[in-house]
Amino acid sequence: VQLQASGGGLVQAGGSLRLSCAGSGSMSSHNIMGWYRQAPGKHRELVAVITSRNSTNYADSVKGRFTISRDDARNTVYLHMNSLKPEDTAVYFCNTKWYSDDEKWYDYWGQGTQVTVSS
Repeated sequence: VQLQASGGGLVQAGGSLRLSCAGSGSMSSHNIMGWYRQAPGKHRELVAVITSRNSTNYADSVKGRFTISRDDARNTVYLHMNSLKPEDTAVYFCNTKWYSDDEKWYDYWGQGTQVTVSS
């Protein structure tokens, strides 16, 4: 399984970006897809996740500003980011995980895409 993230860049505070992450390979349809981020000197943190039933969960810091969505026909997860703040600056990583019939967790990460928000 490979995940390819794209869409990062430099944006002014208050602006918007859309991140995309396309998966390839043998992915389970019953997966959880999500976005995490890591700022310099900080631990990686959850931003948003979405299940195969489109149930979502967001970090408190992004609620009301970010929206996660998925397109299962394209094995792609999106993160729509609005009202960006300088504190949103980080490398954003996409992730997919599932629990399989052989009672194992499978967990894959994309390569990360830089988001920089200037004040």
